[in-house]
Amino acid sequence: MECFTLIMMGPTGVGKTHLSTALGIHAIERGYQVSFISMERLIYILKSREYISKSKTRYKRIMNSELIIIDDVMYMAYEPQDAHLFFQFIYDMYDKAAFILISNKGPNEWGKFLGDTTLTTAILDRLLHRSEILTFSEKQNSIRMKYRKVLFEGQSVDS
Repeated sequence: MECFTLIMMGPTGVGKTHLSTALGIHAIERGYQVSFISMERLIYILKSREYISKSKTRYKRIMNSELIIIDDVMYMAYEPQDAHLFFQFIYDMYDKAAFILISNKGPNEWGKFLGDTTLTTAILDRLLHRSEILTFSEKQNSIRMKYRKVLFEGQSVDS
């Protein structure tokens, strides 16, 4: 079985997570095992799977998934040991599961969040081997903010 990666990139609130959830539901309806998890939660599970039974159970479920959807990829900086755990996870699941990765950062920026360009290159080498990148436009407005403009009339969120 050939596994593919879909990377969804774009600003906050344009529907990346919503679309990935819909694709996950579609896969489940066709009989596939699917896991949806945030990057932060995945790192926590990878760190705690040897010590916390709930993490071990969740880890096994993820490892048995045919599609793994990871939300908020590279949303924040990670410690070197976290980056190594993520690399090992991608390495272990390469050719065993398809991925959907959701990020507001492009792969060219991931190195600064993982703190190791060599490790980032190795991760991207596997993820981008058979992949499609879906980029959401910066011009699109946040779905959640679209109808709430009245709250900020003439003001930016920064003011």
